[in-house]
Amino acid sequence: MCLLTNIVSIIVETSITKQGTLILGITNSNPIKEIPMTQYTHIRNATGKLTIKNTTFLIDPFLAPKDTYPGFEGTFNYQQRMPMVDLPLSMDNLLSNVTAVVVTHTHLDHWDETAINAIPKSLPIFVQNTADKELITSQGFNDVRIIFESLEFNGITLRKTGGSHGTVEMYANPVLAPLAGDAMGVIFEAADEPTVYLVGDTVWTSDVEKALLRFDPNVIIMNTGYAQILGFEDSIIMGTKDIGRMVVRKPEAKIIAVHMDTVNHTATSRKDVRKFIKGNNIESHVAVPEDGETITL
Repeated sequence: MCLLTNIVSIIVETSITKQGTLILGITNSNPIKEIPMTQYTHIRNATGKLTIKNTTFLIDPFLAPKDTYPGFEGTFNYQQRMPMVDLPLSMDNLLSNVTAVVVTHTHLDHWDETAINAIPKSLPIFVQNTADKELITSQGFNDVRIIFESLEFNGITLRKTGGSHGTVEMYANPVLAPLAGDAMGVIFEAADEPTVYLVGDTVWTSDVEKALLRFDPNVIIMNTGYAQILGFEDSIIMGTKDIGRMVVRKPEAKIIAVHMDTVNHTATSRKDVRKFIKGNNIESHVAVPEDGETITL
């Protein structure tokens, strides 16, 4: 008997997707169940898609076309309209496999009118507090859930972490403090998957240290555009020095640097970050994804 009759024909195809992800496709007469994979697709600014166990979270959706909004008044480079670039993929493709949305806070560059209009109103949305829940509910969404400390969703635990969207000096300013407001980070945990720490819009604080110590994340997504307000020397989010500090604190973790090259007030670019990590010989620790790029975690 010919042995070929007992052999399943397998075709292995290697291709690159539009988003830049390497895919190994295997086909045979009996379809193989897709193996769950944790991955992060960077969309633009702080917007990304985090997939864990076939659940995809859309993070901080800022979805307007290029130049829709004026720059943030009173900030660095305020005359520059934003977003400074268009989305890297169509809205249909962006939303096609989204299971839920995470909104770390409701500043325009994390939750905008285009996102409000485009995202299905029935999708679960995870937020930091009652004020954000009330706001997003008033915008027509009917499944808004607060992460008070932690909650479970599709076998994944989401844990709220703290931070500070600016320095002590900034929060002492009675005009600036309410504008800065609150912003959360989120830990994503699932069995047999890497623990992901979405740091969020914060400077380096004791809350960041506590999260690193308590959860020991394998992947750390950092907002490192060093956004600046006029009249203050420091930033309202992290920058290159914080990347270096994170590599020292968590040398075994995979660090992903985002929140650059999209909004007017970020003073640090991808080019700056890449120069920094190359100069400090930490390129193997830090990824700086382009818009639309997918990273397997």
